[in-house]
Amino acid sequence: MSIGHTLLGLLEAGPRHGYDLKRAFDERFGHDRPLHYGQVYATMSRLLKNGLVEVDGIEQGDGPDRKRYAITDAGVTDVASWLERPEKPEPYLQSTLYTKVVLALMTGRDATGVLDAQRAEHLRLMRELTQRKREGDLADQLICDHALFHLEADLRWLEITAARLDRLADTVVRP
Repeated sequence: MSIGHTLLGLLEAGPRHGYDLKRAFDERFGHDRPLHYGQVYATMSRLLKNGLVEVDGIEQGDGPDRKRYAITDAGVTDVASWLERPEKPEPYLQSTLYTKVVLALMTGRDATGVLDAQRAEHLRLMRELTQRKREGDLADQLICDHALFHLEADLRWLEITAARLDRLADTVVRP
């Protein structure tokens, strides 16, 4: 996820302080990975330097001055371009799980056990996401659906790999 583009998109609704941006980000996109304040301010500094945001006002208080940021025309154009550009699909051709299975076979360890342990972990996470989906709002439901579909694809891969384990062992143990 592009933090900078996300913050720019949030600014399109109107000028905000850094802490408002963090709160809006966390509410919409940071359920599992909230932003750190330092990350927000470092990103805003970079966006300011690149001319994508400007300081819309400074409020003085008991603590440090609070800057209110606004998106510039260049920032709006940048967000629009980013939204229109498709994300590169990630085929996971060099997955850690595949590496573990092959290494287990190569070293004489239990590759079936590796697959079984991973299947159990996937199913545990799927149950957790399904519960979160039941209790969540529409945004949570969509996020959980996305994760669940990926986990289902992983489970299919685990089943296919388990079914082909003997053939895979023949290719990696005796090349």
